[in-house]
Amino acid sequence: MGAFHAYDIRGIWGVDFDATTAYKVGYFIPELLEAREVLVGRDCRVSSQEIHDALVRGVNDAGADVCDLGLSTTPLVYFGTANYGFKASVQITASHNPAEYNGMKVSRENALPVGLDNGLGRIRQWIDEGRPTPVAAVRGKVKPFDIRKDYIDFLLKFKGDYSGIRMAFDLSNGMSCLFAKDIFGDAPEYIFDNLDGRFPNHDPNPLVAKNVEALRSLVKETGSDVGVIFDGDADRVMFVDEKARFVSPDLVVALMSRYFIDERAEKNPVVLQEIRSSKAVADYLTPKGVRMHTWRVGRAYAAPKLREIGGLWGGELAGHYYFKDFFYSDSGILSAIIVLRIVAALKKQGKTLSDAMDEIGGYFNSGEINFKLEDKQGAMDAVKEHFESVSAPDVLMDFDGYRLEYPQWWFNIRPSNTEPYLRFICEASSDGLLQQKIKEVEDILVSRFGAERQL
Repeated sequence: MGAFHAYDIRGIWGVDFDATTAYKVGYFIPELLEAREVLVGRDCRVSSQEIHDALVRGVNDAGADVCDLGLSTTPLVYFGTANYGFKASVQITASHNPAEYNGMKVSRENALPVGLDNGLGRIRQWIDEGRPTPVAAVRGKVKPFDIRKDYIDFLLKFKGDYSGIRMAFDLSNGMSCLFAKDIFGDAPEYIFDNLDGRFPNHDPNPLVAKNVEALRSLVKETGSDVGVIFDGDADRVMFVDEKARFVSPDLVVALMSRYFIDERAEKNPVVLQEIRSSKAVADYLTPKGVRMHTWRVGRAYAAPKLREIGGLWGGELAGHYYFKDFFYSDSGILSAIIVLRIVAALKKQGKTLSDAMDEIGGYFNSGEINFKLEDKQGAMDAVKEHFESVSAPDVLMDFDGYRLEYPQWWFNIRPSNTEPYLRFICEASSDGLLQQKIKEVEDILVSRFGAERQL
C-alpha cells in the first residue's frame, strides 16, 4: 500500500500497487464522495488501460456509473468535474514520473483535490482492513463522455494573437499531444509530439535539466521567441526564453501579472505563491497592488487555498499554475496560452521574454537541494534554531517545514512526504552570501544528522 501519498495514489505499477488496489479504489470512491457517477480519464502509459479497466469495474460493482473520457489530460478531468457538476473523478496518471510508474488523482465536487488527509486515507484504511466489496444488486454502467469540443472552446477564449512570434514546443510524448495543435496550430515547431507512454525521448519531467535540453536546442536552432515544455499529464508547464535559458517557474507567477493586471486591468488581486517562491515574486507584484498569500506546496493545498482566499491566480516552483478562471485548478495548456499571449505583447513593444524575466529576477538562488537523512523533524528544528540564535528572522513561516526570512537572504527547509529527504532552498542578494548559508546548513545536517547531499 506504499502508493498512497499526501496528494494522490502513485507508485511503480505491479510493485507498489496492482489491479486489485485499483479495483478497490474504484469500489470505495462512490461511497467516500457520495457519488452516483464517477468521471474517469487516463493517460497514455502502457499500464493505464489495465488500471482503467480494474477501476471502472470497481465503480460499477459498487452500483455507480462511469462517465468515461478515455485518453485525457489531467486538466481535462478537472474541467469535466467542475463544469458538469460531478461529485467524483479520477485521472489515471503518474504525471511526470518515469514510464514504469502509474497512479490515480482523485477529485471531488468543484474539482477539489482528494488527498490522504481528506479521503485517500480512509480508502487505504478500508483496503488494509479487508473491507468487503460485494457486487451491488444493480451494477453501474459505463458511458462514453466526449467533452473535447467544449474544452477546446473554453481554452480558446483566452488565446491571443501569436502570429508575430516563433514558438517551440516539447510535448514530452505526453497528454498535451491531445490538444496542443488544436490550440496553438501548426505554425510552432514541435518535438516529441506523438503519444507514447514509454516516453522514449526523455522522462516527462521538465524540472530535470536534461529533459529540457532538446527544447533548448530547438529554440536555438529555430530562433524561437519562447520554448514550451509540458509534463506527462499536462497539468504542469515550463518555459525557455529566446536565449534558451530555463525560466524559473515561480517567477512566471509574477510574469502573469502582465496579462491579469496590465491587460485585463484586474484591481488589487490576491495571488497565491508557495513557500519556496523567490522573494522576487512579491517584490515585483506588491507595487502593482497585488496582495500576496503564501501557502503549502502541492495541489492538495493550493487549489482549496486559492478558492478560500478568493485568489485570481497562483503558482508553484514545480510549474503548476492555478486560476480562478479554471475552477481554481491548474492547467498547463491554459498557462501556456497566457504566457504566449504575454510574449506576443512583449514583442510588439520591442521586448523579449528574457527582458521581462530580467525585470523580475534579482536574487541568487540555490534551487532545491535534497539531503538524505532519517530524523527530518530534528534536523529541521536544528537548522531553524541555529539561525534564530544568531538573529531573529523578519518573517517566520512554519506550515510546510520552515521558512525564515532575513533582510539579505531567506531559506525554506521542508520534509519530503514520500522519501527520507529534507528539501532545502535558499536565496540571497549575492552569490557569496548564498554559498555561505548553504555551507552552514550542510555542515549542520552532515555533522549532526549524518545527512548525504543528493546530486
